Amino acid sequence: MNQSDLLKILESVKAGELAPEVAIERLKHLPFEDLGFAKVDHHRALRQGFAEVIFGKGKTPQQVAAIVKAMLRQRDSRHNILVTRADAKMFTSVKKLNRAARFHSLSGVITVERSTEIIGKGAILVVSAGTSDIPVAEEALLTARMMGNRAEPLYDVGIAGIHRLLDHRGKLAEARVIICVAGMEGALPSVVGGLVAVPVIAVPTSVGYGASFGGVAALLGMLNSCASNVTVVNIDNGFGAACVASCINRL
Repeated sequence: MNQSDLLKILESVKAGELAPEVAIERLKHLPFEDLGFAKVDHHRALRQGFAEVIFGKGKTPQQVAAIVKAMLRQRDSRHNILVTRADAKMFTSVKKLNRAARFHSLSGVITVERSTEIIGKGAILVVSAGTSDIPVAEEALLTARMMGNRAEPLYDVGIAGIHRLLDHRGKLAEARVIICVAGMEGALPSVVGGLVAVPVIAVPTSVGYGASFGGVAALLGMLNSCASNVTVVNIDNGFGAACVASCINRL
């Protein structure tokens, strides 16, 4: 539920179109609903503009389904539902609840799209250095779109063949925020940051040989970027990058 949803309920009560008892029933699970193993934050969209996102890893398919079911029960909320780090078994459980559910196996993301409203002011461009970085980039891309943004991919344009990136200067210039996903030494965000005048959110990935230390080398390289418009999120955290990009794009 967001501010618009809450306002509609209050206006309906004021106009006599909705009984106060019915309004109480709809609002009684704010700010959260206790499922025993989880406290579903139905107030999240009202505070932050997007509903709580479910982190699937470590949860059972039944737990994920129960949380999704609780979110679907909120009739006045049309927010999209997003499950990250999910698997096929979780998707099977969620699909039984809503036929609109989709499983994006490459990124391990489950989506239940209930709104196609675009609230972002511009475009978010998701750039990946290599094909091996695409799973993390796809998590960022899907998250950004589910949060109401126009988001476009630009994949496999790493600096080992920098002409591939420079061939898309127009796309880079048009973006309002850029998410840059790279493993190995993590150099791509610095190059992208030097080409544009917008925020660049760097996502280090765990892609690389032994000395990449599971993404630590890329993380440290990005943290030491000489491009002053580059900021960094955690290793493989495409979701977090998209959340920040969405906040920037709504300003």
